[in-house]
Amino acid sequence: MHSSDAHELSSPFDPDEDRLREECGVFGVFGHLDASALTALGLHALQHRGQEAAGIVSFDGQRFQSERRLGLVGDHFSKRSVIERLAGEMAIGHVRYSTTGETILRNVQPLFADLAGGGFAVCHNGNLTNALTLRKQLIRDGAICQSTSDTEVILHLVARSPKAKLVDKFLDALQQIEGAYSLVAMTNKKLIGARDPLGIRPLCLGDLDGTPILASESCALDIIGAKFVRDIENGEVIVISQDGIESHRPFAPRNPRPCIFEYIYFARPDSVVGGKSVYEVRKKLGVELARETATDADVIVPVPDSGVPAAIGYAQESGIPFELGIIRNHYVGRTFIEPTQQIRALGVRLKHNANRSQVAGKRVVLIDDSLVRGTTSVKIVRMMREAGATEVHMRIASPPITHSDYYGIDTPEREKLLAATMTLEEMRDFIGADSLSFLSVDGTYRAMGHERRDNDSPQYTDHCFTGDYPTPLRDITAAERAQQLSLLAETA
Repeated sequence: MHSSDAHELSSPFDPDEDRLREECGVFGVFGHLDASALTALGLHALQHRGQEAAGIVSFDGQRFQSERRLGLVGDHFSKRSVIERLAGEMAIGHVRYSTTGETILRNVQPLFADLAGGGFAVCHNGNLTNALTLRKQLIRDGAICQSTSDTEVILHLVARSPKAKLVDKFLDALQQIEGAYSLVAMTNKKLIGARDPLGIRPLCLGDLDGTPILASESCALDIIGAKFVRDIENGEVIVISQDGIESHRPFAPRNPRPCIFEYIYFARPDSVVGGKSVYEVRKKLGVELARETATDADVIVPVPDSGVPAAIGYAQESGIPFELGIIRNHYVGRTFIEPTQQIRALGVRLKHNANRSQVAGKRVVLIDDSLVRGTTSVKIVRMMREAGATEVHMRIASPPITHSDYYGIDTPEREKLLAATMTLEEMRDFIGADSLSFLSVDGTYRAMGHERRDNDSPQYTDHCFTGDYPTPLRDITAAERAQQLSLLAETA
């Protein structure tokens, strides 16, 4: 009897329950009659980056309009009446995933404020690691905060800057914040994009027949037929106006360290991030995984949908057939029913089910992109065994996650990360697999086009695997850690 049989598996089976979560996606349009409709389409393409709330702010030449809603983009911004209320040729938008606590309307972005220099709207992908420190000081100085979002800290810093022009106020505010951010902001005359000095979170520039577009990922440009122009560089601020596009570099030059998880999991496979096809990188992760962790088996089965490209690469490198041994139901929303205990006891599979014809009597290699708490892996391994697999080998197309994230990814506290508390053999026993292997850090870098990780100057932000945090974690001290983790997680 495998140890997985001893785990409580009576809850409805949802493999998405133990996924890492990205916290935001941003989009902006300058100078188009259908700015808000284009923004809604862009946010739809970025829906994978946040499913709990969405918002758009537009400017019609005289007034700013704001529509912010809880729920999916299509639930609210597909209605003509909503888009018509968002009149104007400039718009910015945001999709959000909150990490812990209540998802409330006051935290939904973009945030807007009337400042001395005029109206100012801003939205943010990432997480500021000194937001709580700044917030406490701002409140001591008399600021009144209306949300728990770290983005509001940026608004206050802009408002309090002694600079005369709004763009200069914004640049001044950037000098005071730390952490990971891609920002899209809007004044009554300008669209602004900014990326943190290390370029941890992504942001790109597109062009739609002369209309500049800002987006978290290139897939959001594709949906509206815009051309990809370039990535906003690390530490760069671009200002778009009727006079054209200006580039500002308010920070000392630093080597970029984009988040490696954008390639492993978060970005859509059809996006190009940092000049690399996300899909091709994920296939190469699978190739490297096969080279490092070969095993005798009959079939390669991806954990849908995120494990598919790596599984294709693994199958191609190993010569073992690729099959869809798990089928995903794409028509089930995040909430379906609140099951009774009797229904829970059936182990309802709302989103995924085994494809028995491709699994029964076979030695199966399961490919997934990451392993967090391990609870989902327990259920998937058991699903394969119940479908008749004779052996189940788990292969993870990334290194073990041993450290929490503070840059815009929802990770559990470190003691809840399986790889931080168990040996490899203990993890294998916990999930009930016949074998378990992870891709090495150097193998991950090889898939990214580097021979190995440069320990003196890492090419990516990879702290979840290495503990090498690229910026100060000013809000996190030993004494405050437990209390502040929950607060920090709300600042999405």
